[in-house]
Amino acid sequence: MAKSQETYSKKERNKKKLQKRREKELQREERRQAGPANSNLEDMLAYVDENGNLTTTPPDPTRKKTEIKPEEIAVSVPKLESIEEDPDQEYTGVVTYFNHEKGFGFIEEATTKERVFVHINDLKEEVTEQNRVTFTVITTPRGKQAENVKRST
Repeated sequence: MAKSQETYSKKERNKKKLQKRREKELQREERRQAGPANSNLEDMLAYVDENGNLTTTPPDPTRKKTEIKPEEIAVSVPKLESIEEDPDQEYTGVVTYFNHEKGFGFIEEATTKERVFVHINDLKEEVTEQNRVTFTVITTPRGKQAENVKRST
């Protein structure tokens, strides 16, 4: 008759597993006792004061400012102004990327921070990354493209 023999490490492993189970059961029981039955809705509420800060106390109706119209509330971030196509207007910017082997790059416009594509054929003089440039903008089927790109001083 073969008796199952437990080695010392197996016994220790089983002891640790049993101990972990007991600890988890104790934690579960503690959570049940301290759960939703012991907390009320007032403890979970947060209020916004007249300055827009979160507080735990309800706002004072006498300190209420003016009525807020729902259409005045901005729910999203407004879009940045886009570069308008005007063949006569010159923009300034910085060449953020230019690959001479492939013949294209990007210019970041100074005021709107919009990235504009530039092709090597549209360069009036050679540019490298971080050069300040002036350019005009046209709209192509693929987006905005810089033309007449020159280094500025």
